[in-house]
Amino acid sequence: MKSIAIAAIAALLAAAATPALAHGMTEPGMKHRGAPEAVEDTPFGQAGDPARISRTIVVSMSDRMRYEPAEIHVKTGETVRLVAANHGAVLHEMVLGTMDELKEHAALMKKFPNMVHDEPNMAHVKPGGKEDIVWKFTKPGDFYFACLQPGHFEAGMVGKVIVGR
Repeated sequence: MKSIAIAAIAALLAAAATPALAHGMTEPGMKHRGAPEAVEDTPFGQAGDPARISRTIVVSMSDRMRYEPAEIHVKTGETVRLVAANHGAVLHEMVLGTMDELKEHAALMKKFPNMVHDEPNMAHVKPGGKEDIVWKFTKPGDFYFACLQPGHFEAGMVGKVIVGR
């Protein structure tokens, strides 16, 4: 009798969780990052609304500690899907930011190499994998993306985003 009650409770919990899991899900490779209107504005933009993506840009990462392309151009106000594709044998990442922010974060990663974080401007990509960043570039200027895994930034794994008018 006790096992029947436990099974019934488990079934009810599973049924209740299914709609919650389905709510806000995105396509494969996309991380659900919350409603765009609830997203913090940064000096280099804000998390974008997946429904407003104007184009997709694939950025390849390799163990040569380089991005391809190393420079991308977007328009002010444009929302893009950046697909970070890791073609290497080690973990790489793509982190958007200003150069000062990236340098500061790289220094923290040296001190705390196992630091875990998941922000809308970051994609941590396992070897052979792909991850997306959906970003709206709200201000003109030069911004950057970098791999902040210890040693990668210092080896030159940095790219540039030029946001024009």
